[in-house]
Amino acid sequence: MKDYSSAEALHEECGVFGIYDTTGRTDMVSAVYSALYALQHRGQESCGIALNVDGVLTGYRDLGLVSEVFTPRVLNDLPKGAKMATGHVRYATSGQRSRANAQPMVLHHCKGTMAICHNGNLTNAPQLRHKLEMTGSIFHGTSDTEVIGYLLTQNRLISPDIETAVCRTMEQISGAYSLVIMTHTKLIAARDPHGFRPLCIGQLPDGSGWAFASESCALDAVGARFVRDVEPGEIVVVDYSGLRTIRTHCGTAPHTMCVFEYIYFARPDSIIEGTCVHEARLQAGRFLAQEHPVEADVVIGAPDSGLDAALGYSQESGIPYGPGFIKNKYVGRTFIQGSQAQRESSVRIKLNAISSTVAGKRVILVDDSIVRGTTSARTIKLLRDAGAKEVHYRISAPPFAHPCYFGTDIPDEKDLIATGHTVEEIRELVGADSLGYLSVEHVRQLAIHSDCGFCTGCFTGDYPVAPPSETMDIVYDKPLSQSHSNKRL
Repeated sequence: MKDYSSAEALHEECGVFGIYDTTGRTDMVSAVYSALYALQHRGQESCGIALNVDGVLTGYRDLGLVSEVFTPRVLNDLPKGAKMATGHVRYATSGQRSRANAQPMVLHHCKGTMAICHNGNLTNAPQLRHKLEMTGSIFHGTSDTEVIGYLLTQNRLISPDIETAVCRTMEQISGAYSLVIMTHTKLIAARDPHGFRPLCIGQLPDGSGWAFASESCALDAVGARFVRDVEPGEIVVVDYSGLRTIRTHCGTAPHTMCVFEYIYFARPDSIIEGTCVHEARLQAGRFLAQEHPVEADVVIGAPDSGLDAALGYSQESGIPYGPGFIKNKYVGRTFIQGSQAQRESSVRIKLNAISSTVAGKRVILVDDSIVRGTTSARTIKLLRDAGAKEVHYRISAPPFAHPCYFGTDIPDEKDLIATGHTVEEIRELVGADSLGYLSVEHVRQLAIHSDCGFCTGCFTGDYPVAPPSETMDIVYDKPLSQSHSNKRL
């Protein structure tokens, strides 16, 4: 479930955006702000905007939501007249929560300045960072994006142009990365050869320019027309002469996009690899109804990402769909839970059951995942307190049994309820009358209009790329002083 329990909810690392209008007619500050709002679900810890005004890069970044960081005063102080801009929202899965890790990261070097936005996790970041430090590089944060930045600047010194430097950097890094890079003359998008994380291309109205985004919903927010996805391994370059691609790294690895983009992360209105996320979630619900039928009176979904799957379950089973919960949209991330009583009642404040839908009925509750199980148990108790006669729990993903190394903060195995527990034991722990998970076979078939493969490592333990032997958080675990970080880029 999303948003109403920080201990249970999963988080994706970030969302990236870039835009280039050759005419200069687009209000870049407004455009990037709108795009980041559309991508806010992908990262809620920090955000930033970088602008290119006549080849000079500047901007702002800080901890907090888009609306918190970019107040009217901050927006008004940002420079006007930019033809190029990038933006980023972040949730820390690699690297600590610090302003130093906020993006876009702007790096100044002898051949110019660049702003870097990154979505994903590198599996060899600690080893690369150690080598860079041994040659004199000084790091200000703990994110692997800074490792990419230093490699880019080193490769830029021996390359004729920035796109060649990007090619050489891609030969050094491994893991998940969708990048948007802005220089004084170019906007570049690059995606790792496995295509773990989404990245798409849009065209501005009247062909005046181009935009890159983690999801197509951000293109819609700025009025850009979705053109296509950036292919795995592809580098897309936009400058004054138009758009061109470099395909040196395309086809060098199997396409294994994170399947949880469809199950949970992406917005339902986004189109990823040719499939609408809403349609993929409907399909998950249909498969669930086929795999785990049960006699019941009503199907409900857990807000928000369980709603579409619940509708699909209803359509396939013929059992009526109904609204089961009301979600309080005005409870912020900083809701104070000082006492034990407050902690126990927090789920009621953020989520409340609709008794008229569930009272006296056999209820099928569809959700996207069970992580630790604590929120699931509280949610099921809400339904019983509202009068539900039976609660049958259906999950539109297989059990989480393994951690993710490619940009999702799935906890260590010791914190996952599916590790060391059978489905029947989990059912007892969460208090459901029955429990059914979607099979791995069916989860690979959710994207009905896509021909890509998927990473299912968090379910199976079979990863497309070898897991890292160490992480940045383990190697560089000293707290970062926020007082040494400047909000200004």
